[in-house]
Amino acid sequence: MKYFDKNTWVYLDGTFVKADSTGIDLFGQSLHYGYSALEGIRAYNTHNGTRIFKAEQHYDRLRHSCELVGIAFPWKTDLLVDKTYQLLDKNNLRSAYIRPLVTTGHNMYLTASNDSSIVISAWEWGPFLGTDLIRVTLSPYQRPNPNSLPPEAKVSGQYVASIMATNEAIKRGFDEAILLDSEGYVAQASSNNLFIEKDTTLFTPSLGHIFPGITRQTVLELANVLNIDVVEKQISLEEFKGADSAFLSGTATGIVGIAAIDDVVFSEEWADTLGSTIQRAYKNLTLEKENYEVII
Repeated sequence: MKYFDKNTWVYLDGTFVKADSTGIDLFGQSLHYGYSALEGIRAYNTHNGTRIFKAEQHYDRLRHSCELVGIAFPWKTDLLVDKTYQLLDKNNLRSAYIRPLVTTGHNMYLTASNDSSIVISAWEWGPFLGTDLIRVTLSPYQRPNPNSLPPEAKVSGQYVASIMATNEAIKRGFDEAILLDSEGYVAQASSNNLFIEKDTTLFTPSLGHIFPGITRQTVLELANVLNIDVVEKQISLEEFKGADSAFLSGTATGIVGIAAIDDVVFSEEWADTLGSTIQRAYKNLTLEKENYEVII
């Protein structure tokens, strides 16, 4: 997929520049050590115009990720939101995936760099995993131990395990990988949170080992509005495979149903599941067809 061409603009440290002229810091810690923080944000073409979904929450989380790992973050949230709308307009994008990235300055020591830089890019991108039901597999890779990196920090280095897990799953003919945590419980997919349904109740792995996704939190809020019971708990692999249905949630993905894990096919028809109900409500929310935002 091509993410930019000679006409593509990005926002870099206060100015809009062409994407092919930004340059690379060959001695930056971000390049050598993965010492950087990122966000994934979606903009939707609604009947009210282009709207960035929960923009403030995403930029606040980017700030929090940087603070957790000691990266300087001097930018104001409202400024970044405004510049992101300007970026979409300059690139003539009405619906887009937005990637803010905070990088660190050149420093070959394993000490925090004093300098940081922010770049915001955007491109057209449909649902990350498509719209059909997907097949997942248990990965041989695990989520990083929370004592090695804060699980709520969205930092670049954490994604090496996700890339390895996804590549391994695809090579074996699956769409996505499911990772266990360091205690052997089901954690999440490579970059998405997990929900399962059992006996008309939703279950999702509790915080502590998983990434606390904004879409995950939106699902919890929608479930509350729709009077759907949700339990946050540690989930065993046996419980996952014994579920009636399951789905993933994430900014790039939205809500996508799971047909099967390995050779276990979930029994309930997707159209009859709680996940399908949440999927419709989430789509209506992001496209501003329903005013759930006032409630949640």
